[in-house]
Amino acid sequence: MNPAQKALWYVEGHLSDALTLDEIAAVAGVSRFHLVRAFAEATGMPVMRYVRARRLTKAARALAKGAPDILTLALEADYGSHEAFTRAFRDHFGLTPESVRVATCLDKLRLQEPIMMDSTPATNLQPPRFATAKALLVAGVGERYNHCDNGGANIPNQWHQFHQKVSNIPDRVGNIAYGVCCNGDDSGNFDYIAGVEVADFSDLPREFARVRIPEQKYAVFTHAEHISTIRRTVSAIWNQWLPQSGLTVADAPNFERYDEKFDPTTGNGGLEIWVPVQ
Repeated sequence: MNPAQKALWYVEGHLSDALTLDEIAAVAGVSRFHLVRAFAEATGMPVMRYVRARRLTKAARALAKGAPDILTLALEADYGSHEAFTRAFRDHFGLTPESVRVATCLDKLRLQEPIMMDSTPATNLQPPRFATAKALLVAGVGERYNHCDNGGANIPNQWHQFHQKVSNIPDRVGNIAYGVCCNGDDSGNFDYIAGVEVADFSDLPREFARVRIPEQKYAVFTHAEHISTIRRTVSAIWNQWLPQSGLTVADAPNFERYDEKFDPTTGNGGLEIWVPVQ
């Protein structure tokens, strides 16, 4: 079982317990940073948001069957009060617990069913090479995403904006482009910067995002297929190769590296995926 599968198995058996991200990560055998990324790549949503959605779905089913005590449901869903549970329930479903109990109907609710994952490897991932990269300054077009937003479905448009603006980035170094994932949090939010290396940030216009990448050891994977299939490769890295490698992923930016062979018009030519490891 990969980390996402282990996490799903544990969550489904402990929905009534006071689950924490650290606890789930320990069961999955990886760091919390690794689990956040691996689970999101495999399922399309952050692990703790899945926990919350499953608990609220369980509560909604109980309400539709006429459960009389909302406070008991709140406590079972790990909410400390009737008010906190009602607020979370309304934010998720757009209805109050009381209204669902009166309606006795779930047809209009966005229920979260258990995710069942196929254990078959998603792609034939080739072994990586290892490299220690120098410190890097990257500037470009930045956006913040959440893995619930289809993992950054707007990234292709972001690259289109980058190619329109790249000539305005001062102090550019070389012709390599970078897609940097950084500033991730436990809720599955992350920054993505489509950019280039620069010598200095001092003259960089405020419209451009920036990130400092420290000197770091990386496992470097080649993605030779069309750019549209990159998520299969990324998921295989985080859920298959890394857990089996015996290495620990470093809490540092990871990035895609696009050299002159990559054609941004057609999406062909291949790229490299650099994952920080300890």
